[in-house]
Amino acid sequence: MSRLRTGLAALLVALAAFRATAQPAAPPADPQVAAAERPTRILQRAAWQPLFNGRDLAGWRGDTAGYTVEEGVLVCRKGGKTLETENEYGDFALTFEFRLEASGNNGIGIRVPKDGYPSRDGLEIQILDHDGPLYGQEAEVPGAGKQRLSWLKPWQVHGSVYGIAPARTGYSKPVGEWNTETIIAIEDHVMVILNGAVIVDAFLDDMAVIDGSPHPGKSNRRGHIVLAGHDDRVEFRNLSVSDWSPTPATLRATGANTPPPGFEALFNGHDLTGWKGLAHGDATARRALAGAAKEEAQAKADATMKGHWSVADGVLRYDGKGDSLCTQRDYGDFELFLDWKIPPGADSGIYLRGTPQIQIWDPWDPRVEPGKPAPSTPEAWVAQFSNGRNLGSGGLWNNRQWRNMPLTLADRKPGQWNTFFIRMVGEKVSVWLNDTLVVDRVKLEDYWSKGVQPLPRADQIELQHHGSELFFRNLFLRELPW
Repeated sequence: MSRLRTGLAALLVALAAFRATAQPAAPPADPQVAAAERPTRILQRAAWQPLFNGRDLAGWRGDTAGYTVEEGVLVCRKGGKTLETENEYGDFALTFEFRLEASGNNGIGIRVPKDGYPSRDGLEIQILDHDGPLYGQEAEVPGAGKQRLSWLKPWQVHGSVYGIAPARTGYSKPVGEWNTETIIAIEDHVMVILNGAVIVDAFLDDMAVIDGSPHPGKSNRRGHIVLAGHDDRVEFRNLSVSDWSPTPATLRATGANTPPPGFEALFNGHDLTGWKGLAHGDATARRALAGAAKEEAQAKADATMKGHWSVADGVLRYDGKGDSLCTQRDYGDFELFLDWKIPPGADSGIYLRGTPQIQIWDPWDPRVEPGKPAPSTPEAWVAQFSNGRNLGSGGLWNNRQWRNMPLTLADRKPGQWNTFFIRMVGEKVSVWLNDTLVVDRVKLEDYWSKGVQPLPRADQIELQHHGSELFFRNLFLRELPW
């Protein structure tokens, strides 16, 4: 009995110590905060230029009388209207801090034409104390007690793309405190990050206007940045912009497998570091792999990779007898340069986000069956090219609804080096082949669901096995914030 009491006493002491030291369970992670980590990481590598020098309105024009500078802060005075940058911006990220008074209202116009109205002729990102007394009041709701009711529409709250894309709420700081905001606009993708949380993540090409008003500026790709005053005092500071305009397709390596500024090398010119084998030929099945099954499949794929992919003289070589080569990392929105070379009759492609594909093939291959003569009439030649290879490389050949053909034939003959420049934003892909635009913002359909499901937001890049020898070099990638 004494031993039992002693054991119970020890257990109680241990439990008491545990209760005293145990920490409460961590609250679940906020998905909007988690979503901001990736673009924030990418933006940390960007080159930023100040939009406001902290002293005067140099670089701005418009209602300069309605704005002033107070101790390094750009202030929209009461009654202030629009102030626009002298320069225009297309694809960019803008970061700034702002401070509101109760019910304060302003806006950030982007891609606004000179002297245009921000929310109509461009895009206006709301700056608003939407919890202010001007926009709602408390009321007694039967069964729910007192509730704050607002007469603002969802597309009018802070951070919204006015009239088009509503923002999430709950991330603004109290009136009188400084807020930090980043606006990313790349092609039709607009993202707004407020105090470390994504509150807007929209692709405007896929969205309808929801306020019933015309918004011709919705499709603008370039214009001025505007402070859109609405008669209230609003303060701004630390306004900076980074440029994410498309890289010129003519940009080239500074040396063999040496990336140009802003890009990273996917292939180091020496070995297969950063690459892995294809764990499963069906991307849906591959993504479902987990645990020991995933490890086993990847180990087998890596062994196949090492047996058929090699490096010699700074060139990534494939003998045509294994399987596709995949990046170890997943990528979402990016720009990609790569040089490729094929022998006569070869076939390959570049999978984006694990999805086929940007086509590579020999446009001059007649595909004559062994023992049969080459075509001798125009009709026979047309019949030989029924699979489209005569149109050239670069097309999104597995598309069934969107265009799958290149705009023009830009290939060099087999045995010669070709250069792709690929830009992917959302599900839209642009491709330049040998400095010639062959695909212009075409949607890449999800092959694995026959176009029913959207593409995954990120996945591996693959160099496709199709039974041919292949050669690659100068693979350079620049992540775009997404």
